[in-house]
Amino acid sequence: MEQYTNLRAGEKGAYLSIIAYIFLSTLKLIVGYMGDSEALKADGLNNTTDIIASIAVLIGLKISQRPPDDDHRYGHFRAETISSLIASFIMIYVGIEVLITAVKNIMHPINQEPRALTIVVALFSAVVMFAVYKYNIALAKRINSSAVKAAAYDNRSDALVSIGTAIGITAAILGFVIVDTITAFVIGLIIIKTAIEIFKEAVFSLTDGFDPELIASIEKHVADIPRVREVVEVRGRHHASLTLIDVTVCVNPHLNVRDSHAITEQIEKAVQQLDPFATTLVHIEPYEPKAVVICEDDYHF
Repeated sequence: MEQYTNLRAGEKGAYLSIIAYIFLSTLKLIVGYMGDSEALKADGLNNTTDIIASIAVLIGLKISQRPPDDDHRYGHFRAETISSLIASFIMIYVGIEVLITAVKNIMHPINQEPRALTIVVALFSAVVMFAVYKYNIALAKRINSSAVKAAAYDNRSDALVSIGTAIGITAAILGFVIVDTITAFVIGLIIIKTAIEIFKEAVFSLTDGFDPELIASIEKHVADIPRVREVVEVRGRHHASLTLIDVTVCVNPHLNVRDSHAITEQIEKAVQQLDPFATTLVHIEPYEPKAVVICEDDYHF
């Protein structure tokens, strides 16, 4: 099944993120402590929890590959979305910890001057994470994976954070030591902002939120199909990488089963052109024009 193949492909993105975060967090924390940079240490701490978030994504992808069973007739695909939700919680926790530490350092400044090496490490990290982001976002679009997309957003956030870290360290070396701590505070805000974006998207999917513009587009395309007399209802929801669409239409009540089935196939093809990951369930009803009731009073003037 294509969905399971896509989920296995998504694991590569999770593994890549884990390996990158283990390497970079170790490098940043060591150099951050040796080079006296609060911003680089905050960035390294962020990456340590990114490891946990990426592991959560990996576990979600693996659970999603379990086949349907007696109490999961649609499969376990939503485990992928739940893993994105867990990742957002972890990121929010880390962001708050970074903010608290930064505020403490602002209130009780530590006279440290970061070493030039910390700038090199921050810029190197930005390049690595941007490369990982490009790989994961392309993979997420190809397999339509919310979990891999969440990981990609996290990768992009980390690349931007590392650039900000390099700027803050540079300012601190030039004599504006407080800028390094302020940068750590900004890093915390960026982490929380990215986490909230991932959280909102996961909750939107888990609560069956759906794009109304796509619904309107499906209604229009289905209504244009020959022999479809009326589009009664179109509903949609996301099941991780799958898009489940329910369409109810009215057709000529005198059509035989074969002709009615042919119409459902046309509808399925029309929906799949709009969303290649869509699985469409079509319900056929007989078309019955509403009778026009004329009251006798209408003839009195």
